[in-house]
Amino acid sequence: MFKQTKKALSATLAGFSAFVICLGSSLSAEPLKIGYSDWPGWVAWQIGIDKGWFEEEGVEVEFQWMDYVASMDAYAAGLIDAVTMTNGDALVTGGTGKPSVGIIINDYSNGNDMIVAAPGIDSLEDLKGKKVGLEEGFVIHLLLMKGAEAAGIDPSEFTIVNTPTNETPQVLASGAVDAIGAWQPNSGEALKAVANSKPILTSADVPGVIYDLLCVDPETLESRRDDWMKVVKVWYRIVDYLKDEDNIDDALAILAKRVSITPEEYEPLFEGTYILTLEETLKVWEKADGLGSVYGSSVVSDQFNVEMGVYDDNLNIDQYLDGSLTKEYAESLAE
Repeated sequence: MFKQTKKALSATLAGFSAFVICLGSSLSAEPLKIGYSDWPGWVAWQIGIDKGWFEEEGVEVEFQWMDYVASMDAYAAGLIDAVTMTNGDALVTGGTGKPSVGIIINDYSNGNDMIVAAPGIDSLEDLKGKKVGLEEGFVIHLLLMKGAEAAGIDPSEFTIVNTPTNETPQVLASGAVDAIGAWQPNSGEALKAVANSKPILTSADVPGVIYDLLCVDPETLESRRDDWMKVVKVWYRIVDYLKDEDNIDDALAILAKRVSITPEEYEPLFEGTYILTLEETLKVWEKADGLGSVYGSSVVSDQFNVEMGVYDDNLNIDQYLDGSLTKEYAESLAE
């Protein structure tokens, strides 16, 4: 009798264990949901998507194309597992809603973020006492502040008109402001919209003030670290592809198709973004002061956010950045 009960119990436990294993497999098979938006370093993910490299690596992903602010809102609402953000905006999202962990540094802005001025304004000095339309508290605002600091100008001499980034070209064309702050493609659209307008400050003048990242939900990172490591591997496969000049035409065609323009139109946008190699990224992951480190750059952004009243107290930068997956990947190549 006891033996039969023991057998039945063993069968029941075995069946339950099989169910748990199946359930775990089902859960792990859920795609990683990633929000990405129109920025060259993030549009570059499309190469891995189109070429099937995620499948080859054995990780299921679901990239969701969104407007930038909408993608951050979706992340804060828990609708996606990860989102592409600048290091400064990741702090804003965390300080006001939901923290994230940056695990991949895609690039730094190398000219695509601009202060575009109307005709007759040739420098930041000329902009004193005039109106600048930009999205207040975002990294483009920080760029203006850092540019003013470098030029010895008190930022209070500019009148900031809070303007959604995607509306800046129209606002500049309307004459309601004297300059706008925006990133590509909006900055380029502003230059086209107003004849003889010009960039009087770009992110190339302050390299490292804006790093572009893939930021992941901390719980998802902990529970599915192996899958995120596969995403890291795919990213560096994309980087290697982009760095090979033989692939440029194909890469531009993929990027341009994603945003519905021609490869010829996309090329200058891509040139204003510096995609970091693995070796370069490892240096940026080193903790140091200044804009050459993503940690130092994030400290600058954090101070700016507090000064702007975006959130009240300085954040723990270390909680928002994790270079360990990139470092482990690099170590695996050296073995």
